[in-house]
Amino acid sequence: MKSNVKELDTLPNNAFSGYKLKMEKSSFFKGVFFAIFAYLLWGFLPIYWKILSDINSMHILGFRIIFSLLLVGCLLLASKNTSWLKFYRDRRKIITIILTSLTITFNWGLYIWAVNGGHTIESAIGYYINPLLSIVLGMIFFKEKLNILQLLAFIVAIVGVLILTILTGRPPWIPLGLAFSFALYGLLKKTVHFTALESLGVETLVASPIGILLLLIPFGTNRSFPDPHSLAYILELPLKPLLFLPLCGLVTSFPLYLFAKGAKMLPLSTLGFVQFLSPTLSFITGFFIFGESFPIQNFLALGCIWIAVILYTISLKGFNGTRPHE
Repeated sequence: MKSNVKELDTLPNNAFSGYKLKMEKSSFFKGVFFAIFAYLLWGFLPIYWKILSDINSMHILGFRIIFSLLLVGCLLLASKNTSWLKFYRDRRKIITIILTSLTITFNWGLYIWAVNGGHTIESAIGYYINPLLSIVLGMIFFKEKLNILQLLAFIVAIVGVLILTILTGRPPWIPLGLAFSFALYGLLKKTVHFTALESLGVETLVASPIGILLLLIPFGTNRSFPDPHSLAYILELPLKPLLFLPLCGLVTSFPLYLFAKGAKMLPLSTLGFVQFLSPTLSFITGFFIFGESFPIQNFLALGCIWIAVILYTISLKGFNGTRPHE
C-alpha cells in the first residue's frame, strides 16, 4: 500500500487526475454490476415466496431472519471475523444500526405478505416509486445534484402516485410502505461503515429477537402467545415448501450482500435508478405468471412512472465519473 502511495505522489498532476478518474469509473461500474445482479435476484423472488405460500407470511419472515443469521454468522466466524459482534460499542452508530435492522425487517415482512396475499403487482409499483424517493433522499442528505430531466422524472412519478390515490379512493399503502422503507434502508446503509457481510450479520443479529418472537406467535389460530406448537402445521405441508424453506436465508441474504457492496460504490440516485429492473421483473411475474388483475388506474399510474424511468435514463447518459458519497 505504501509503495502505491509513493508512486501516486510521483505522478504529475494531470496524470494523477487521470488515474483518479479511471479508478472512480472502475468503482462506479463495479457498483453497477453488484446492484444489477442484486435486483435481478430480487425481481424473481416472488416465485420463491409463492412456493412458500402455505406457510404464514410472518413465520416465513421469522425463518428468514434466523436462517440468515446462521448463514452469515457462520461465514463470518469461519473467517475469524468477530468485530461485527462488538457493534454495540459504537454508541454513536447504535441507533442507526437498530433503525437499519428494523427498516429492512419491516420491508421484508410487508413484501412477503404482499406477494403471498396476491399483491405482487402492487409491490412492483412500490419498487418503481422507491428509486424516486432514493433520488430525493440523496439530494437532501448527500447534496447529490439533480438536473432538469431528473427533476421532471420525479414530478411525473408523483403524478402517477396521485392518479393511483385518487382513482382507487385511498393511498396505495403497500407500494408506499415498500418504497419508503427500502429508500430509508438504502440511506441508512450508506452511513453504517461495515463490510457488506458484517452489515448483514449485524442486521440479522439485531433482528433475531423479532424473528424468534414471530415463530412463537400462532398466527391465524385462537392459541395464546407464546405457543411452542405454533409451527406444528408446517410438518403437515407438502414436501416442496419444506425443502425450499431452509433456503430463505440464502435467497434473501445474497442479494442484500450484493446490494450492500453496490451501495458503497454508487451515488444514491444511481443506485435508485438501477432498481427499476427488479419491479419490472416482479410486474411481469405478477401479471403473466400469477394472473393478478391490473385495473385501468394502475395502467395510468404505471404509465407515468415508466415515463419517469425513461426521462431518468436519458439524464444519466452523460455520467462523467463523479465520485460517489461514502
